[in-house]
Amino acid sequence: MRLRLGFLSVLALSLAAPQALAWGKTGHRVTGAIAESHLSGDARAAITGLLGTEDLAEASTWPDFMRSADATFWRWQASPWHYVTVPEGDTYADAGAPDQGDAITALAQFRETLRDRDASAEDRRLALRFAVHIIGDLHQPLHAGNGTDRGGNDFTVSFFGAPTNLHGLWDTGLIDHEQLSYTELTMWLTRRLTPADVASWWVTDPEIWIAESTAIRDTIYPDADGDRELRWNYVFTHRDTVRRRLAMGGVRIAAWLNETFAEAR
Repeated sequence: MRLRLGFLSVLALSLAAPQALAWGKTGHRVTGAIAESHLSGDARAAITGLLGTEDLAEASTWPDFMRSADATFWRWQASPWHYVTVPEGDTYADAGAPDQGDAITALAQFRETLRDRDASAEDRRLALRFAVHIIGDLHQPLHAGNGTDRGGNDFTVSFFGAPTNLHGLWDTGLIDHEQLSYTELTMWLTRRLTPADVASWWVTDPEIWIAESTAIRDTIYPDADGDRELRWNYVFTHRDTVRRRLAMGGVRIAAWLNETFAEAR
């Protein structure tokens, strides 16, 4: 891995970074499980060679788990790789990546690592697990933050009477509200996927994923001066969006991996 920065500079920059985990365990596992059913033979063989019996659903949550590791790499260097910042009205190309990097710069590096036959198996496993996670992250609208509230972490709301914030609500609250396991939710979403859906979503350009997320992001904030007690109406309004972004994330994980491993031959 060549993404390296001094500890102090990363520490200073990451103090303003979102500290949420994106989609939560259930959401990430759904995206990984959906991806499994769309892998090419080349991608499946390469993934099995790296992960053995570990599937993409299991791999998808590993980068969040490792954030608790007592190591500078996981605590500070890797922290900015879970999100991007795009101010309202801008594109990612307008905003660009900060000095410490972000999800886009990390994803590009991970693709290089996965294609590098001289890279160690350890580095390639890290790259694979993190890439699966990042692609899921970029389909959660608040992981393309607007730069004003740490991706909705500072926007407090109440969900059926329980205090939370908008980021946490989209990471886990709306998904857990359905009381489905990740396998149940995967099954529900997969059986509704049509070949036309898969074909239209088969996009490997992360800037397109981000543009979709920022467009959604700007519609999901409750009125800042109004009622932030969110209940059934908010669930009704946004459930289909959550499900669609999970399904799209899964399809795009497969598309990105298929492309990466096809070009690595």
